[in-house]
Amino acid sequence: MTTLYELLAGEDNHPALLAPGKPPVTYGQLRENVLKLAAQLNQFGFGRGDRIAIAMINGPELITAFLAAATAGTSAPLNPKYKQEEFAFYYEDTAAKALITSPEGIPAAIAAALPTMTLLTVEADAQGRCSLERAAGQARSATYAPKPVELSLEDDVAMILHTSGTTSRPKRVPLRHRNLFASAGNIRGTYSLSSADITLCVMPLFHIHGIVGSMLSTLSSGGTVVCPAGFNAMEFLSLFETYSPTWYSAVPTMHQMVLARLSKHADVVRKKPLRFIRSSSAPMPGVVRERLEELFQAPQLDSYGMTEASHQMASNPLPPRERKGGSVGIGFGVEVRIMDDVGNLLKPGEIGEVVVRGPNVVDGYENNPEANAAAYTNGWFRTGDQGVQDAEGYLSLTGRIKELINRGGEKVSPLEIDDVLLRHPAVAEALAFAVPHKMLGEEIHAAVVLKGECESAELRAHCAAALAEYKVPKKFHVLTEIPRGATGKLQRINMAKFLQVGSED
Repeated sequence: MTTLYELLAGEDNHPALLAPGKPPVTYGQLRENVLKLAAQLNQFGFGRGDRIAIAMINGPELITAFLAAATAGTSAPLNPKYKQEEFAFYYEDTAAKALITSPEGIPAAIAAALPTMTLLTVEADAQGRCSLERAAGQARSATYAPKPVELSLEDDVAMILHTSGTTSRPKRVPLRHRNLFASAGNIRGTYSLSSADITLCVMPLFHIHGIVGSMLSTLSSGGTVVCPAGFNAMEFLSLFETYSPTWYSAVPTMHQMVLARLSKHADVVRKKPLRFIRSSSAPMPGVVRERLEELFQAPQLDSYGMTEASHQMASNPLPPRERKGGSVGIGFGVEVRIMDDVGNLLKPGEIGEVVVRGPNVVDGYENNPEANAAAYTNGWFRTGDQGVQDAEGYLSLTGRIKELINRGGEKVSPLEIDDVLLRHPAVAEALAFAVPHKMLGEEIHAAVVLKGECESAELRAHCAAALAEYKVPKKFHVLTEIPRGATGKLQRINMAKFLQVGSED
């Protein structure tokens, strides 16, 4: 069996979940909690195929509820910071039958609940034992016997997530138990994770990166997940000292905030050595990689993932194997190739679209034949990313195909401009983006957050020293912060609209 319940591989007495102010949860307790909550869901009338929404902040109770919902039915984790209208959309789109939240609740999530939904709350006692209570709505007919619990099968949909639609309606991604099991195993193998490892989970657990990259991969290794209520750079040092993690995974913006907070505490950090630092979900600027490795004295490994592949598709390997700066590495348990527009696989050194296939890749979007026809070619999933592989299979991404800037026929990767700007001592954050242009099609602008005095002319000269003339941003927008999505991703495609920059002559 390759289900999420079977994935919980740790020894009974080994700590599985730790969190500030919470009792430790061992693997034995976690398995008991998951089966108990799954049985309760069965008693309330929810079973295989039923979508169970979850709106909670990070913590052991969320992890337990997620695993139980996936074991009894299908888990649908949602961002607890959504507005009421957003919750209503996702409930309707997933046909959610129930909502699990904490006793204190998420007001917008509760207010948006459909009349047909049952509201459930999950709570842990002082010993970490979890239970569900029905807070509102009627239980469905109890058609599922609580003993034995009707466990999901490997081909059942364990979790339903949505793509982060930037220009269109988000697509539903049905992730089966076998997909998630395979991806967790791939990540475990990539980093040689074991029961001795402790991960500090700073990614939100409504996102594939946090769910698989941090949580499921660690649980599949028998290791320990430290799960604070959320990411807070101000608390990072305290968590680091208290729990002595061996690794953590985050998006580059989080790494940058960790650097800003911990750079003055290098002596403390080096007393608690990490095995490695993992980055995913967005491109890592080279200068940030260099500073992270200097601070932690540990290898920083860029990886590459997306929801449709149950997260990881490629990663740089651990030493002594070669890590290549600027590359997201090689496939582990996943085939990664480059394809042209008509479906031909390209040779090393040729630029095209990144395609993948493997047991972690979903079978297709849910009820969306048009999207599936565009996304799959000859059994390969088209990622929408442009890249190139070298002779050893190391993949370098040159940008999202939709994010590439077409300036008068010259295709420009905004990532290259970001990296150059971040090397200026006065620049804290940078984001290059396209602005419509009547003659060129698109012009290049850049948004920057400064940490010192700097004029646009100086930034332009800095870029001109490292970039071809057509790649130098025409205009710089100085902001106090750059807008990000819920998981810390920079909103490149929408920047021109956000800044209300219209078509230029």
